[in-house]
Amino acid sequence: QVQLVESGGGLVQAGGSLRLSCAASGLTFSNYNMGWFRQAPGKEREFVARITSGHGTFYADSVKGRFIISRDNAKNTVHLQMGTLEPEDTAAYYCAADSRARYSSLRYSASSYDYWGQGTQVTVSS
Repeated sequence: QVQLVESGGGLVQAGGSLRLSCAASGLTFSNYNMGWFRQAPGKEREFVARITSGHGTFYADSVKGRFIISRDNAKNTVHLQMGTLEPEDTAAYYCAADSRARYSSLRYSASSYDYWGQGTQVTVSS
């Protein structure tokens, strides 16, 4: 049974930083491409970042230069280091796992991902 468990969310002031983690189990983690998505109230779930099994990274334009995605295959964990946080970053953040290599827009589509965590809330106050 695959499980993805996010942690590290919380309340932070604008300009601050947070580090999210996602612990994976029940899958061969090193073979999976991992992603972070977020969903704010009343909005659709949106792509944030992706790291491939080969450690290639992709980011949404809105977070590029502020967020860094990384993975530790020895610990079956993916991280999202978030810096210079803005109130617009407030959302529930979800970790997801994708078993296939993707190209172009499929990298950023939630429908490409096989497994999802329950999410962790990030709230940025102004």
